[in-house]
Amino acid sequence: MKITVLIENTAPSQELAAEHGLSLGIEYRGGYYLLDTGSSGAFALNAERLRFPLDKVDACFLSHGHYDHAGGLSAFFDRNAQAVVYAMEGACDTFYSGDGEKRHPIGIPGPVLQRLPGRISTVKELTQCCPGIWLLPHSTPGLESVGAAKKLYREVDGGVKPDDFSHEMTVVFETERGLLLFNSCCHGGLQTVLEEAARAFPGQKLYGFVGGLHMKGSRNGQEICTFTREELQAVADAAAARDLEAVYTGHCTGGVAYALLDPVMGQRLHGMTTGQTILLPDQGE
Repeated sequence: MKITVLIENTAPSQELAAEHGLSLGIEYRGGYYLLDTGSSGAFALNAERLRFPLDKVDACFLSHGHYDHAGGLSAFFDRNAQAVVYAMEGACDTFYSGDGEKRHPIGIPGPVLQRLPGRISTVKELTQCCPGIWLLPHSTPGLESVGAAKKLYREVDGGVKPDDFSHEMTVVFETERGLLLFNSCCHGGLQTVLEEAARAFPGQKLYGFVGGLHMKGSRNGQEICTFTREELQAVADAAAARDLEAVYTGHCTGGVAYALLDPVMGQRLHGMTTGQTILLPDQGE
């Protein structure tokens, strides 16, 4: 199994574009898969340089309905005429970030929404979409309290309410080492994602996690970590309790949070950057 970071907030050089967003190209058991498309079409230009064949992608997974994961879908459609885009029901709703006058839309861009009919397949429950690949929705009640705390909202029945992240899903891959979980932003928290996977796949080992942890914030123009040290320790403890062997994270985790996580998570923690490849053994290859 090979994972190529097609775009992320950082890049090792100017030869590859970086932006606030995430896109991962996944080669798995003879197939090609795409998780998210970043904020723009820049991921597709990176894919060409990194020799990840977007035209051969068998299925695309949209982790949730925010622009920094769906903004590049039009560029993907220009290069691939057949792959289905799997997304949770509600991913095409209207979403906002910020309170009061600072509230601004963060949903899927209008031009992308216009091109989704005929390409999107919505998911409501645990679904096996491809051999060895599962789509896992949130099942934890009360996540709207997390949305309120993070100042993330969605439009519901003409009004605006805290986001319950029901439009977000975890993509689960079966591997010889156990289940590999992809959740691009983990708005509900890594602990929630791990517990939901453990409930959905009882008795199966959770091998690793790939995605963002939504810890990045800003204050006075400077990047900060929005988690307290106690909350960071709780994330590390949850990964240890589930015996995760690897946690690959980037995007909305942020560099400040990563530096604080590093000493408490130890060898299981790995960063992500644009152009990086992650190789994981899988006897199904």
